[in-house]
Amino acid sequence: MEYLLPFLTAFGLTCITILVLNPLAQRVGLVDVPNERKLHVGAIPLIGGVAIYCSVLTVSSIAIEQSQVFNLYLISAAFILFLGVLDDKYDLSVRVRMTAQVLTASILIFGAGLYLNTFGNILYFFELKLGYIGVFVTVLAVIGAINAFNMVDGIDGLAGMLSLVTFGALTVLFYFAGNSWFMLPLLFIGAIIGYLLFNLRWPFPSIEKIFMGDAGSMLIGLTVVWLLVLGTQPASNYISGEMVFSPVTALYLIAIPLMDMAAIMYRRIKKGMSPFKPDRDHLHHIFERAGYNRKQTLVAISCAAVVLAMIGVTAEILQVAEWIMFVGFLAIFAIYNWALANIWQILTWVRKT
Repeated sequence: MEYLLPFLTAFGLTCITILVLNPLAQRVGLVDVPNERKLHVGAIPLIGGVAIYCSVLTVSSIAIEQSQVFNLYLISAAFILFLGVLDDKYDLSVRVRMTAQVLTASILIFGAGLYLNTFGNILYFFELKLGYIGVFVTVLAVIGAINAFNMVDGIDGLAGMLSLVTFGALTVLFYFAGNSWFMLPLLFIGAIIGYLLFNLRWPFPSIEKIFMGDAGSMLIGLTVVWLLVLGTQPASNYISGEMVFSPVTALYLIAIPLMDMAAIMYRRIKKGMSPFKPDRDHLHHIFERAGYNRKQTLVAISCAAVVLAMIGVTAEILQVAEWIMFVGFLAIFAIYNWALANIWQILTWVRKT
């Protein structure tokens, strides 16, 4: 019950902030206009990410014990949020975005002193320790997480729903490990639900739609990777000094954004294109071209994310061997990539049966 008030406050503050920022966004031109890739109607305010951050920042100042590491997280989150707002407004180049994301990763690594130093026992025979190579791997992980959630933000509610799944699983894992960092994902859940109320316009279809923008999706990606590093690296757990959950479990918590990003970047490179060039070949686009409407697509992909996250959390609780979980994830990704590469043949076969 003591955690319900911060949760509800984050929800309420997000809604209030959206209502306050909406006219300002229209005035300064922080809106998303339709083009050949964006098929929505009218100019939609891009204020969801700003509202989520303001809400979490405000409530966390009261509900979360302040520490140097947490303050550095807030600084890095503010930096990536500012980058996202600039990208929403001016459509920054890939080089500028990547440079800023590397700088953001440096706050985690060199400011907080946290980086991926082990992948656990995913090779069965021994623990895969990274040593100082982990610094470079962590930079890639930060860039990957930020862009994974950014790329998946293609239809109403999808980035929000997928992040709810991830933050929900993280809340459970941190809470039952007795780690106080569980409050951060819990606040994000409350704030994102407030955002989704406006983004999906449910249950109030008359309210004005908003998007989270690159600011929101990149903020979510950064927050997720901070929590994953904190949870999977022994030195990051300031309560017990042990891992909250195994590194391989993290793959299941962000499975859909991660697999979608990896598969589509592979296909782009195979075609001789830039891996960061936008297109309409993401998983949600394929669902739509297969005849599913956006609500059906949202429900199907969200349910898949829930199932994969539950597999990861359940395997963590049951202490399934890390190498088995890793092999299982590789098998899931292989099936996922094969299915996307042969989706039209599969659909033709399904329709005939």
